Formats: sequence, C-alpha cells, structure tokens
Amino acid sequence: MSNNENNNPLLKKGNNNNQSQMVFGTMNYILLGASLLILVIGFYLMSGTTNIYNSTKITLAPIVVMVGFALGIVSIFYKGKSNEGE
Repeated sequence: MSNNENNNPLLKKGNNNNQSQMVFGTMNYILLGASLLILVIGFYLMSGTTNIYNSTKITLAPIVVMVGFALGIVSIFYKGKSNEGE
C-alpha cells in the first residue's frame, strides 16, 4: 500500500507548480457569457401578460432560449487549440 502512495504525483512534495491551470479557458468564459446573454434575451421575449399568443412568444422566444442553452453546453465542452510544442 505504501508503494501506491509513493507513485501518486499529488502527494509528492516537489510537485509545486507556481502556475495554476484553470479548468476553462478564456474562450469558454466568453461563450458562457454569450449564452447567458442569449438566455436573458430569450426569456425577455417570452415574458409579458398581454397577447400571450403572439408569434414572438410562442415560436421565436423558445428557439432563442434553446440556442442559449445549446451555446452553454458548447461553452463547457469547447477545447481551444492546444500548444503541445511548449
């Protein structure tokens, strides 16, 4: 069991990188912000109590909201170009 503990790179004392890596890149956060903005616009188009059967509220707004959610999913799974030469 002590052999497995010695092989764990997280437990080694010499493994202190001063540079912490973030889970998401800058582009991921930009896409996530854009998706949140699109969601707010979609829900704003869907809101209101007057003329609830308007074509904007029953067709356009749900499509905009679904595009916002799809962009949010894309922003999570997006991987930028990696610099493997460094």
